[in-house]
Parts: sequence; structure tokens; C-alpha cells
Amino acid sequence: MNALSKKEIVLISLMLFSMFFGAGNLIFPPFLGQSAGDQVGLSLAGFILSAVGLPILGVAAIAKAGSFYELAKRVHPAFASLFPLLIYVSIGPGLAIPRAGSLAYEMGMLPFLPQTAATQPVGLALYTLVFFGLVFWFSLSPSKLVDRFGKLMTPALLILLSLIFVKSLFGPKGGLVQAEGAYAAHPVMQGFLDGYLTMDALAALAFGIVVSNTLRSKGVTEPGRLSGYMMAAGTGAGILLAVIYLMLGVIGSTHAFLGKAENGAQLLTNVMGHLFGSSGILLLGVIFTVACLCVSIGLVTSCSQYFSGLFPRISYRGWVGLLCIVSMLIANMGLTLILKISVPILGAIYPVAIVLILFALAEPLLSPRSHLYVTAVGLVVVYGLLDLVNTMLLPRSMDFLLASLPLYSEGAGWVVPAFVGSILGFGVDLLRKRAY
Repeated sequence: MNALSKKEIVLISLMLFSMFFGAGNLIFPPFLGQSAGDQVGLSLAGFILSAVGLPILGVAAIAKAGSFYELAKRVHPAFASLFPLLIYVSIGPGLAIPRAGSLAYEMGMLPFLPQTAATQPVGLALYTLVFFGLVFWFSLSPSKLVDRFGKLMTPALLILLSLIFVKSLFGPKGGLVQAEGAYAAHPVMQGFLDGYLTMDALAALAFGIVVSNTLRSKGVTEPGRLSGYMMAAGTGAGILLAVIYLMLGVIGSTHAFLGKAENGAQLLTNVMGHLFGSSGILLLGVIFTVACLCVSIGLVTSCSQYFSGLFPRISYRGWVGLLCIVSMLIANMGLTLILKISVPILGAIYPVAIVLILFALAEPLLSPRSHLYVTAVGLVVVYGLLDLVNTMLLPRSMDFLLASLPLYSEGAGWVVPAFVGSILGFGVDLLRKRAY
């Protein structure tokens, strides 16, 4: 057994934080702050509950189950092969990694290029070539991620964000405006749903393998100690996320006087221009680039480790190169198209991950062999497929069925199928016990 020092645990927590904290985490909290206005405190509480709580629970669930595969196998062996593959493709080269590269370009480079139709495709191609070249280089040595993230990239990101927050405290700012729409009616619930959109619970399932392998490289192999350190790293990363979300939410709520922004990226651009002038746009571009680079490296690393285990004929290095090339090509489709495709797909996957995480943490009250895994997860999968058809393949074709579900309009219609499936699974468990 090998005990880690407090410094090593802190560095692993910083590594995990930087892997979680991408561009989406930057743009959602300030936009929430602007929209929530005088209800920003309650809305941020709901946001942190889902955007921080669920990822921490996800890391803890993987720590308890031993691996993502072992957790998914509780539903069915076929599910254990298909669902993790779907998640890794979705948060990896299919959607999330290209989205990060494209967003880094739009926030970090595009504002400084001539705004002509001819230059933008060339600029995107050259930028993504350099961006994914850096991702490739950093991802080749996953054992060095703690040093690179924990000692370099994460502190740089935290310093830049802290600088903006401090400047905003002493700069001109306005009072809190009245909350809008759902933020006025149910601020905690709306904040919770906004946190759901960060999709970090999916990333937690994927990043578990990176944290586990990092700990093993440091000599931690005993299951109980490994699980404990993974939970400690997840908690440390979660605390940092919560602090950053609070800062960004306050910035958004106190700068509503700058005018209504259409999204968080536009809001941050307005705030940075107000606080720092033209140099603020450059600073914001640096922050977005660092955040997108960190999350892309984390995703390429975890996906390459997963795929090299699943398809060992291609080495880890080969998978890193392949994922970077595919991600670069998809990134050149442009951010708008990538977001249009990603939202409904990830929205169908995310509820399944939440149910798996909650069930894994319910041990020892819930046996790994419980039928709840089959019935509840099964119904949520069916709901997700129907919702995907309704939003992407055959728009509005399933409204007659799905719109009748409570919370559907708020984006949480999967809760009822999960509850019904849990009752059915519990009933099957009771009948099974009586049979024996």
C-alpha cells in the first residue's frame, strides 16, 4: 500500500477540476446570474447541486463500482458494452471534443480575424490544427497530467478568473434586476436544470478511469484506499467548481446593466470589454482557450485509455492520434452545427447516467443484482429514445405522449419513468425473495 501526501491529493484534485472545467462551465453561470437577478442565490444553489454534486457523485460511483463497465453490467452485459461506448463517443470525438476546439476558435481567435466569409474556414482549419496538435502532445503522457494540469494550466486558469472577479468587485456595477421567467417562478429548480446542461456527470463516468490510473501509477492499488482517494479528488475538484460558479454567477448578476445578452459567451464578452477595454477580449480568449484545451486533453486521454482497452490492436498512442484527427475534422463543421446535433443526443444519454450514479451510491441498501437497474434504467432509456425522436428525427411527433409527463417542459420528463421503473424493480425484488 502507498499513502499519498496532501500535496499529491491536491494536485490530483486540480487535475480533475481542469478536466471538468470547459467552455460550457464558463458560459452557463454568468448567464444564469443575469437571468436570475434578485433570485441569483437560490438559482446558484440549484445549479451547484447538479453541476457540482452530480459529477462528484459520478466519480464516487465509479470508485465504488470499480469501473464504468462493472457499473453498467448491473443492467445487462450487452448494456455494459453499448452504453459506455456511446458515452465515450459522445463526449469524445463525436461531439464534446470537437465542440471544445470549435468554441476555443470562436472565442479565442475569431474576434481578431477579418470578418469575411473567405477567411473564416481557413482560420478555423489552421487554428484547429494547432489546437489539436497541442492536445495530441499533452495526451501522449497521461501519467504527467497531474504535473501539467495541477502545476501549470489549472493555476493559470484560476488566477485569470480570480483577476476578473476581483476587478468586477471594484469596478462599476449595477443592482440586481428582477428575475425572469422560470427563475422567478422556481429558481432552485431552474438552476438545477441549468447545471444539468453542463453534462459533467457524463464526463465524471469517463474521467474515473483517468483518476484511477493516475492513482495506480503512484502505487495506490488497494481497492478501499483507491476508492477513498478518488472520492477525495472528486470532492476537491467539486469545491473549486463551486467557488468558480459562485464568482461567475455574481459577475453575471451585477452586470445586467450592460444590456441583455443572448448567451453566456456574449455576456462575458460585454463584461470583459467593460472591465478591461479591448484587452479584456484578448484575456477572455486566453481563458476560453485554456479551459477548452484542458477539457479536450482530459477527454482524449480518457477516451484513448478506454478504446485501447476495448480494441487493443491499436495502441494508446494510435488512439490519441486518431481521436485528435477525427475531432479536428468534425470541429471544422463549425460550432453552430455541432451544438445543434449534440444537445438532443446528450439530453437522451444524461438521465441514464444520473440513474446509474444514484443507484450505485445507494449501496448497501440496493444490491448490485437488484432488478431496479433493469427496470428503471430500461424505462429511462426508452424515454430518452422517444425524446430523441421527438426533438431530432421526427420533431414534435411524440408530443402527444411525452408532453403529458410531469416536468417534461422543464427538461426533466425522465424522472417519472425512473420512479415507475424503480417501483417495478422493487416489486420484482420482493417477489424474488419470497420465491426463495
